[in-house]
Amino acid sequence: MDEPLASKYRPLTLSDMIGQEHLIGDQGPIRKLMESNKLPSMIFWGPPGTGKTTLAYVISQDLRYDFYKLQAVSSGKKKLMVR
Repeated sequence: MDEPLASKYRPLTLSDMIGQEHLIGDQGPIRKLMESNKLPSMIFWGPPGTGKTTLAYVISQDLRYDFYKLQAVSSGKKKLMVR
């Protein structure tokens, strides 16, 4: 089966991402936190299609973190658990 276009061309690094320079640019706080390897818990909020999941995935891959995708709209409390 063919991979969806959005998945096929999804950015894989912070440098691949476009926009939000104030957050992920060379002097952005997210980039600085990633470089220091001291990333706090974060909640990304915004309209669909703005790169929230992509940014979370890029961070998890760069820092070799486990990545669990959760859709708050369709998930209840039972799906939230500490691993």
